[in-house]
Amino acid sequence: MAIAATATGEALVQEILAANMQVHATMREDSGLIATIARAAKAIREALERGNRLLIIGNGGSAADAQHLAAELVGRYRIERRALPALALSANSCSLTAIGNDYGFEDVFTRQVEAFAQPGDVLLCISTSGNSPNILRAALLGSALHVKTIGLTGAEGGKLKKCVDVCLCIPSSETPRIQEAHTLVIHTLAELVESEFRGVPG
Repeated sequence: MAIAATATGEALVQEILAANMQVHATMREDSGLIATIARAAKAIREALERGNRLLIIGNGGSAADAQHLAAELVGRYRIERRALPALALSANSCSLTAIGNDYGFEDVFTRQVEAFAQPGDVLLCISTSGNSPNILRAALLGSALHVKTIGLTGAEGGKLKKCVDVCLCIPSSETPRIQEAHTLVIHTLAELVESEFRGVPG
């Protein structure tokens, strides 16, 4: 649902809310997407149960989403349980700028995946377009390193859909609506994952 360029004030608020609700309603009716979200959560949970880690990458707003999910798992989302090893590779400004300066922006995540990823880990790649070169390169490297790769994107998934094991595609082509739905997916993943660790000692 596109937002009218001429809408202002309360009318614009109504249009934004309606567009957001339409995306969420479409998601709720998409049994394939619901099953894929559950499958992604299961892959993350199983990796954490084995002692592996969740690595998360994204640019801009998606970098904030990466840090958001990591914070929910390392801290807590809704229940008391042990800390879960999740790492947002967008969070270290020194690493990002050093790698970007020395190797180029397209490798800001590949160098970190090479440094931190172990077989059995999960790499969650967040990109609204599914076409960010640094995300694509990291996803391909993750697969080569025997890491489970999950994409969180929009529309048809872009190029990322073919680079990952599991792809969660939000049914929208509008970046704000995709990002809003990504927050919903992040909270859903956090709740599904941590519910399996209730009462599990550290």
